Amino acid sequence: MQKISVRGGKVLKGTVEISGSKNATLPVMTAVLLGESPSILRNVPHLNDVKTMTDVLTKLGANAVLDDHTLKVDPAGFNQFEAPYELVKTMRASIYSLGACLARLGEAKVSLPGGCAIGARPIDLHLKGVEQLGAKVTIQHGYVHAVASKLKGANIYLAGPHGPSLGATVNVVLAATAAEGTTVIDAASTEPEVEDLVNCLIAMGAQIEGNGTSKLVIHGKKPLKGVDYSVIPDRVEAGTFMVAAAITRGNVLLKKANAHQLGAVIEKLRQIGVTVDETSEGIRVVGSGEYKPADVMILPYPGFPTDMQAQIMALLATVPGNSIVTETIWENRFMHVFEMNRMGADITIDRSHAVVKGVKQLTGAPVMASDLRASAALILAGLVADGETLVQRIYHLDRGYEKIEEKLSALGADIKRIS
Repeated sequence: MQKISVRGGKVLKGTVEISGSKNATLPVMTAVLLGESPSILRNVPHLNDVKTMTDVLTKLGANAVLDDHTLKVDPAGFNQFEAPYELVKTMRASIYSLGACLARLGEAKVSLPGGCAIGARPIDLHLKGVEQLGAKVTIQHGYVHAVASKLKGANIYLAGPHGPSLGATVNVVLAATAAEGTTVIDAASTEPEVEDLVNCLIAMGAQIEGNGTSKLVIHGKKPLKGVDYSVIPDRVEAGTFMVAAAITRGNVLLKKANAHQLGAVIEKLRQIGVTVDETSEGIRVVGSGEYKPADVMILPYPGFPTDMQAQIMALLATVPGNSIVTETIWENRFMHVFEMNRMGADITIDRSHAVVKGVKQLTGAPVMASDLRASAALILAGLVADGETLVQRIYHLDRGYEKIEEKLSALGADIKRIS
């Protein structure tokens, strides 16, 4: 099994290019199934999750080929409606095939999804949404089976206990493009990845109003065409490299990073004492030796993202004073704390709060990644730890970061992948 070895003490300097967004690519991949002609998707990252979704599309009958960072999808053979457990178990985003299959075939059978173990992530809102569009849904033997002879527009409210659901918004939007009449989604997710999906659908000929807001109006039944579309940059990868520059007190230019999508992260880094400047090429991050503690509240977009919680905690673990990180979205997203404490961090968990007491020096240790973002956070901690940090279970990492060890190495980090 592969591991990542990091030896701390190197200051990161240089330029890194941010890859295409994983969380935008996966919904867009299912959206192009609805076109009546082939599509070309550009800026597609090479990730295990993208490979899995490519396999899902192929299983559904489409022809999907990834060459370099360009994905070509021909939906002509899309006539199968089952996304099997073997594929879905590793990636929660496979559930997006529910909306696409209902829209195109009137039937969907999707295994209940898997992914990172960061807390209970029910799909109630997904099912409620497609039911309101007219689908009949049953759950048996670990599969969701939805059938709709005809989808009809409806008024749908999508807010859940953790706030607006990105996944449910994706599924309802996809299904609603094929519904007769108008669908109004209230409390829709406003995350940039949903906005990117809607932009792609509009380019395919869909009639959707309110993009980027919590109220989407979809006028369905218009035939969609293939599209040549470029996916947005990955804001979580960008945020992770911003923290990498900050934690090593480095100076890094993040090419293609979009500051508009990272407002809460940028604001918090500046509050800590990091210099963050928007440039014509992207975002430049310059660290310093004078950092201050900060409290971080995790909130739905445009608040501070849960996918950056572990990374910012790694930085705060090196900042003198006490900081409090409050996780309001996923109840199990503090699993990285125990591994960081093995590296000498002083972090105490109190229900949804983590009290972070900054220490002078982290120390390298063998650690275990519990999920995708935790694995990145442990690497960040390893960048400044004394000695070697050995991050195990990096298959999580490969689901969401494209060649992260190569990118960090190019910036001067002492990091390598080993068997």
